[in-house]
Amino acid sequence: MTDLFSSSTSSRLPDFPWDKLAPFKQKAAAHPDGIVDLSIGSPVDPVPELVKQALADAADAPAYPTTIGTSTARQAVVDWLARRLQVPGVDPQAGVLPVIGTKELIMLLPTLLGVGAGDTVLIPDLAYPTYEAGAALARATSVPVPDVTRYDGRVRVAYLNSPRNPSGQITPAEELRAAVEWARANGVLLVSDECYVEFGWDEQPASVLHPDVCGGSFDNLLAVHSLSKRSNLAGYRAGFVAGDERVVAELLAVRKHAGLMVPSPIQAAMAAAFADDAHVEQQRQRYIRRRSVLREALTGAGWQITLSQGGLYLWAEHPAYDAYGSVAALADRGILVAPGAFYGAAGERHVRVALTGTDERVDAAAKRLHE
Repeated sequence: MTDLFSSSTSSRLPDFPWDKLAPFKQKAAAHPDGIVDLSIGSPVDPVPELVKQALADAADAPAYPTTIGTSTARQAVVDWLARRLQVPGVDPQAGVLPVIGTKELIMLLPTLLGVGAGDTVLIPDLAYPTYEAGAALARATSVPVPDVTRYDGRVRVAYLNSPRNPSGQITPAEELRAAVEWARANGVLLVSDECYVEFGWDEQPASVLHPDVCGGSFDNLLAVHSLSKRSNLAGYRAGFVAGDERVVAELLAVRKHAGLMVPSPIQAAMAAAFADDAHVEQQRQRYIRRRSVLREALTGAGWQITLSQGGLYLWAEHPAYDAYGSVAALADRGILVAPGAFYGAAGERHVRVALTGTDERVDAAAKRLHE
């Protein structure tokens, strides 16, 4: 009898990395004062009141939402792009599409666009695992590269991420511009994951859609943005993709068939969140404080912080340990972090320390590192 699952989806996807953290989490949880979990960048601070109110006001939503989204949500996105990222000219009717969280989009993007076996997808050499998983789901080949412009070969899709998860590295505008020129010269779709763009610390990140980067044209470009980080809406699953109208139209057409629709109340919450900057500045100040506390404590305990110019993580290494040795050493103190090896070979001596702990837990981690 034929094994229906002999070539199952799970067998062709990479191992889910977080499963490997289970024994370290158990060790950290045994600390007398409890675990300080800084392993995952999941927000812990409150959802802004104006967002909760917008969600509640739109709760009476018996009809199916549209895949393209409400005009109010799309206009709020376009206004935000112009106001916060200095990206003008995005057409709210054709250039932007709401998505059910950007992890969903990144995972499904190659499949939705017909990328498949024999195609190549370029991913950063230090990268969020979903880029690789999305290529694998489509049966394409993913190739990790430090610089897409140096790759010599046929490519369908190439990913950028700035500020980068896990290292916090910010890509300068001139390097983004070089990537745009390379993509257009080689017929590549360049997808820029910009979910941390409002959290630049030492430098200001630029969008791939900024006129100084793209020359005022969105051809061959998509920018991916999320409300999970800027507005503490990871639980709402809300984001959008914007850019090349031809690609947005293709995504819309396929997503209609798949029924990939952002619920109407969530779109109302999206519109409220993107229209307000005050809550983002409040959240920035929380993260600035936590970053300072953790950075000082780690460096004082012999750790070196590299890159980390933006985003919600510190990229740390210790001369005595590799990535998993570092995870174990911190777990002994009741602190759980992510090994850099989760994100590629370039991270084998690092750990990623998330800023997404409450002030009380971050202070507890700092105290333990000083002991």
